[in-house]
Amino acid sequence: MEFLKRKTIAVVIILMFITTNMLSQVAVLQAFEKSYELEKKGEFKKAVQVLKNVYDANSYEINLRLGWLNYQAGIFNESVAHYQKAVNLMPYAEEAKFGLIYPNAAIGKWDEVISLYKKIIANSPNNTIANYRLGLIYYGQKEYQNAFKYFDKVVNLYPFGYDALLMLAWTNFQMGKSREAKVLFNKVLMYSPNDKSALEGLKLIK
Repeated sequence: MEFLKRKTIAVVIILMFITTNMLSQVAVLQAFEKSYELEKKGEFKKAVQVLKNVYDANSYEINLRLGWLNYQAGIFNESVAHYQKAVNLMPYAEEAKFGLIYPNAAIGKWDEVISLYKKIIANSPNNTIANYRLGLIYYGQKEYQNAFKYFDKVVNLYPFGYDALLMLAWTNFQMGKSREAKVLFNKVLMYSPNDKSALEGLKLIK
């Protein structure tokens, strides 16, 4: 009899645990749905609060979403904190690192931005977005040799892609490689006839 009583109690506890988890999961799903509705209206702070009501520090998805919503709300330090938690929870996740780049760029932490892009590339050497954006940063810093490395990588992967092709042309021009730049500017014109930037580059070479 005592055995049956203990067994019944165990079953009740298990059922209560399952029910609580199910209710918790429903609340999280409803919070996500509500946050999307509020985001569409531009009510980012309200969307943040909705998710904070069901916050779980160990949830990758909630931290990722809070990182984005706080970024949209202009609360950059909070955005960094939540994106960093998402990165810590799933170290190989590239979406969390890409997300973390946004608030860091907004507050001018360019060394951190560069470090994040390099971590993404270390994990995925052929990630064209990371390679291209890192090339842009170095180009903007007038570090043309570094910029060349990343633009060249993208062009080798996508030889007829407009953006990287144009930037590789300009990088070659800035490095004094006029012949290579001319060839690349003409390739850009094959993709985008009468392209203003390519024509400007060719005019400067002449």
